[in-house]
Amino acid sequence: MALHRFGLTALLLTSAILPSAYADSLEVALAKAAPNANAKVIALAVRATQCTRAQGSVPAQRLAVIDYSLPSTEQRLWVFDLKKRKLLFHELVAHGRNSGENMTTQFSNQNESFATSLGLYRTQQSYVGKNGYSLRMEGLEPGFNDNAFDRAIVIHGAPYVSPVLARANGRIGRSLGCPAVRPAIAHRLIDSMKDGQLLFSYYPDQRWLKSSSYINCGDTVASREKSPSSQKTTSNLSKL
Repeated sequence: MALHRFGLTALLLTSAILPSAYADSLEVALAKAAPNANAKVIALAVRATQCTRAQGSVPAQRLAVIDYSLPSTEQRLWVFDLKKRKLLFHELVAHGRNSGENMTTQFSNQNESFATSLGLYRTQQSYVGKNGYSLRMEGLEPGFNDNAFDRAIVIHGAPYVSPVLARANGRIGRSLGCPAVRPAIAHRLIDSMKDGQLLFSYYPDQRWLKSSSYINCGDTVASREKSPSSQKTTSNLSKL
């Protein structure tokens, strides 16, 4: 009986420790796989991913991270295989035409705003529409991106996402709010991201950083905040 109790206690302790250890090691692995990405942004994306796991959602197999603090002329989209912990894509990505020129300056969740939205998304099914092969997404953050489906914010290919245009015009073309990508890789990228994967759309917007239920995941990340690496990530929130 004592051995049984010891085994149960060990199991409970292991289950409490594993999410923290998994998140810390995943954060390190993804940052290593994408050395050009901001490690603080990767850490926030991993935290948001862990929050969905803690809420009982089916774990995503892939994670896309967009850093909209970077100019459109830079490759600011990373797509990771979370199981293999490797980088699948590092690409240009468009922002909405009312979010700025080369740099994004404002974001919106409103219909017909033609602006980009921040926060965590879960992908849905792919389809063929007016922009060709596309991927629907559900915005998970009320007040920031939860109108994404009604706004038809989708991943699709667009000829205006081009390094040639970036060099000629000082920026790539802009969308109506969608994270559009190069046509040459759109189909493969969409296939890697469809059916329940996660996309994390980042900008150092203090209102979003302080109120996001996925970045500030309450008890879900409380155990992580006991570790030195987690405390460092938490303290860096105000600096992002």
